[in-house]
Amino acid sequence: MQTATRKRDDVSPSPDEHLVALALRGEGSAFRAIIQRYNRRLYRVARGIVRDDGEAEDILQEAYVRAFAALSQFHGNASLSTWLTRIVLNEALGRLRRQRRTVTLDVLDQAAHQGDSHVIMFPGVSVAPDPESAAARAEVRRLLEHAVDELPDSFRLVFVMRDIEGLSIEETAANLNIPAATVKTRLHRARRLLRQALDEKLGLVLRDTFPFDGARCARVADRVLARLGMGADDGS
Repeated sequence: MQTATRKRDDVSPSPDEHLVALALRGEGSAFRAIIQRYNRRLYRVARGIVRDDGEAEDILQEAYVRAFAALSQFHGNASLSTWLTRIVLNEALGRLRRQRRTVTLDVLDQAAHQGDSHVIMFPGVSVAPDPESAAARAEVRRLLEHAVDELPDSFRLVFVMRDIEGLSIEETAANLNIPAATVKTRLHRARRLLRQALDEKLGLVLRDTFPFDGARCARVADRVLARLGMGADDGS
């Protein structure tokens, strides 16, 4: 027997076609289910373009509002995920183009007024050190150093001399008293072993890169529903 306090059925497991049909009838739970189903994928698409967490979240919200406003135009010629992804791509690329034009014009205008002849920084280049980026680079460096340490001695020496120290093949061969062809062979094998080692260490981490769930996922859903004039708990 179903409880009387249950406000509505959980539509989240429903197929996309059913969710779209419910959304077209104004069912807030269907909008929320669509958002939660595709939030992470679409967030990663947006962030992959703008490379900024907050900007990607803003793009996601705007794209959802645009998509839901035009939902009646979705005829199923492509999957819902593809349709939503194209909207996010268009929104992200459009915003990136606008930002680049604005930054370029602002920088050029400032340079003209100040007679600045210095190199113009590209948009997105951080002037001040970023502690989080520094920590991330340190962790990547630690993983790389450990992987290099695990190489066989002869391969590691060649790799350090060629790829870290920047010595030429001839210089490396002379230092190790081996033929140049041997340097090339060992370097090739060292790089292959490093790729394998790093793939093993980073493979699982990369699959969890740019998570977008929990509170952040719910926040986007709440904001989109609010912009659509629906309450957070509105199921109709």
